[in-house]
Amino acid sequence: MSTVLARTQGAVGRLTVNRPEALNALDLRMIRAMRTALDEWESDPAVTAVVLDGAGDRAFCAGGDIGVVHSSAVGDPAVALTLWREEYRLDARLARYPKPVVALMDGITMGGGIGIGAHAAVRVVTERSVLAMPEVAIGLAPDVGGTLLLARAPGELGTHLALTAGRAGPADAVHCGLADHHVPAGRLAALVDDLAAGAAPEPTVAKYAEDPGPAPLVAARCWIDHAYGGATTVEDLLYHLEAIDEPRAREAVAAITAAAPTALKVTLRAVRAAREMSTIEECLRQDFRLCSRFLEHPDLAEGIRAAILEKDRAPRWRPGTLAEVGDEAVEAFFAPLAEELDLPGPDHLVHP
Repeated sequence: MSTVLARTQGAVGRLTVNRPEALNALDLRMIRAMRTALDEWESDPAVTAVVLDGAGDRAFCAGGDIGVVHSSAVGDPAVALTLWREEYRLDARLARYPKPVVALMDGITMGGGIGIGAHAAVRVVTERSVLAMPEVAIGLAPDVGGTLLLARAPGELGTHLALTAGRAGPADAVHCGLADHHVPAGRLAALVDDLAAGAAPEPTVAKYAEDPGPAPLVAARCWIDHAYGGATTVEDLLYHLEAIDEPRAREAVAAITAAAPTALKVTLRAVRAAREMSTIEECLRQDFRLCSRFLEHPDLAEGIRAAILEKDRAPRWRPGTLAEVGDEAVEAFFAPLAEELDLPGPDHLVHP
């Protein structure tokens, strides 16, 4: 069975990532199949919009194929670099697609799932949706243009989600700008039928949308903005968080201190840099630089081993403390590559 189902239904191109046994995680073959379908539909006048979803009821897309990344980190780096290069081109393609893309992010949507879904023209979550960029927990920084989205979230909420590997339910996803509408899962089929009949995507989705309820992060924003906004370093941030008498602040401290020190410092720098960016291409070029350097760093393979492969939840980070990660080491991640990520689009500048 194909791991990507590409077909037309009336006026829409239907693109389904179809690997439910792996939570629809993306591999290189899937990425290429999606780009092929998008290329074909762009010149097809019968297709007026694209609907992107995931097979099964557990996940839209849980990310990229982490097993491939681990094998590449301990073996041939070119394999993961090829995966990321083509994945980021797909992310940019979806963000710039000339026809509306409606992403139905029903279920788990993490990492690479954010890349293909959260840059779409119309982004839908359901009551089952859980969105996250959890990379710091495996010794990596958020990629797939995720830091651009997080940087644009209200106040310091995006920085909080990035450094804690935090999860956003449907209400938080809409509030933080990771999604546009909440549509109950039971109404998605009818929504797609209306789109297939030629209805305009944005007003049609809005017709099916419902209030997702209160966003937990709204209630937490006061202490989040205070702690993160007043911090210039991760060490400063932890100092501010530890002074807050709030259970969720203590949970944030625990999550941050469990993550890879190098990844934390690089991620904070990356989110702050993304605040000055205006295009997804800028962010994806930065992401490619960072992931290329993490591929050479021992924390990535170790983080995947501890969290996903052996699941002992006891990573041995190197270096093991924030104090050992100096500014020069962080800046080295952002230095230009010998071969930068080449992306089409309106922004052809490579920013140092």
